Amino acid sequence: MASDTAELIQQARAWLAEDPDPETREELSALIDAEDTAALADRFGGMLQFGTAGLRGELGPGPLRMNRAVVIRAAAGLAAYLRKRAASSDGGPGLVVIGYDARYKSADFARDTAAVVTGAGLRAALLPRPLPTPVLAFAVRHLGAVAGVTVTASHNPPRDNGYKVYLGGDSGGGSQIVPPADAEIAAEIAAVRSLADVPRAETGWETLGDEIVEAYLARTDAVLTGGSPRDARAVYTPLHGVGRDTLLAAFDRAGFPAPVVVAEQGDPDPAFPTVAFPNPEEPGAMDLAFATARAASPAPDLIIANDPDADRCAVAVPAPGTPAGWRMLRGDEVGALLAEHLVHKRAAGSFATTIVSSSLLSRIAAAAELPYAETLTGFKWLARVEGLRYAYEEALGYCVDPDGVRDKDGITAALLIAELAAELKATGRDLTELLDDLALEYGLHATDQLSVRVTDLSLISDAMERLRAQPPGTLAGLPVARAEDLTGGSAELPPTDGLRYTLAGGPVTAGRCRVEGARVVVRPSGTEPKLKCYLEVVVPVDAPDALSDARITAEAVLAGLKVDLSAAAGL
Repeated sequence: MASDTAELIQQARAWLAEDPDPETREELSALIDAEDTAALADRFGGMLQFGTAGLRGELGPGPLRMNRAVVIRAAAGLAAYLRKRAASSDGGPGLVVIGYDARYKSADFARDTAAVVTGAGLRAALLPRPLPTPVLAFAVRHLGAVAGVTVTASHNPPRDNGYKVYLGGDSGGGSQIVPPADAEIAAEIAAVRSLADVPRAETGWETLGDEIVEAYLARTDAVLTGGSPRDARAVYTPLHGVGRDTLLAAFDRAGFPAPVVVAEQGDPDPAFPTVAFPNPEEPGAMDLAFATARAASPAPDLIIANDPDADRCAVAVPAPGTPAGWRMLRGDEVGALLAEHLVHKRAAGSFATTIVSSSLLSRIAAAAELPYAETLTGFKWLARVEGLRYAYEEALGYCVDPDGVRDKDGITAALLIAELAAELKATGRDLTELLDDLALEYGLHATDQLSVRVTDLSLISDAMERLRAQPPGTLAGLPVARAEDLTGGSAELPPTDGLRYTLAGGPVTAGRCRVEGARVVVRPSGTEPKLKCYLEVVVPVDAPDALSDARITAEAVLAGLKVDLSAAAGL
């Protein structure tokens, strides 16, 4: 035990000797002086793994935290990978564009990346200030960069930060990395022995001007139809993130009324002081937006929220008679609404979503005779669908202009949903009525999620092991017609740590209608300490007056799925 402690202290001292950040040096020195072996083991018991989401973790010293030393190694690994790929077709140094949000240390991590990329003989260009992730994804394509990096932890807690990589050219097209690129970059990172071996330039990189933001904003015009109504009124919250100025500029260019910004959440603030988690899906995150909407005059038609790096878009609609007076739409509902709107606009190309999102999109695409694809979760997969025109995932991510941004984009999605709301408003209708129309045409596709946040990650692996060893035979009274372990992959999907259950239809005792079928997907989150279970129930709807009974049935089955799945997983 004493030898283990001595080895841990020695490892920490070696890290301290080359840590370039005074703040993390001070924190680590205090832990070493106190011989706090538990805290040191928590920071030195491994390394943050570079995967298809890049890096993401809590800030602090050591290889298991996000810090400047970890980022410098990551940038060096990326630069080595790019150099081996022959950075540009004309033989010159390839361009790497670097963006960042307003979280703690984001600007430092971005500058370190620029210094390492320049020191490696590549060209580096920093975005002019903290900006939405979609601006970075746009810049990779717009500038013909070989790669892009954005420093963000999206909607994670305040103490987290992250590092996401995009590849340009034919291999990436400006989308997030996928295997084998992630493993190849990780191998280059692992080959970095010491920070002293990493050349870092003092100067030599470029800082882009506002022309890149202007080019992005000019591109946002492309998502709207000329001459469409632009009178939808919105309340907007950036949730203390970086979306406000870009979204307001986009709405102004498009001719919409200026959204009413939630004052308490308007400015970027890495502490996210008004929310427990800066994610519009989390309970309470939208309360201030609801209050702002109730007080607004004239009354708004919708509420729009971005997550802190503005690549996701949440929508709420008026709900008279409810305590809040507003209802958050699920990502699947917004995804279906945008799809129907694009079909109405005669969009051509492939529609795509993920295996955990609603199957409703497949029916909308089939009715419009459009190609349809399903991928694993994440826009790193969706962005690579051949002939892509529109993609969404249930976690509030929408790609409505893949030629401009090959990733989810909360700014252009907000514009498009505002256009749809304005078109409906011109005919005396609203978004909820269009959702009713979709239920009547395709059946009610009700979705929900069972999400379990843990502090002990072994609870997630134990639950997955339990479900694999004893797959459920029935869930919510419906027989499991097919149980799939997705770790083996298939002709359609690469391997992934997940389970999928397809349930047969039939009558259910808890509801008033017959269920057409249901689906459950269980997987560990790739970015948070959560086990996520994605649920869908499909209930046929024969007439408008049957919608209420269909919803009651769907809610009962979804509730039953949560209870039975929790029991089967031992949660």
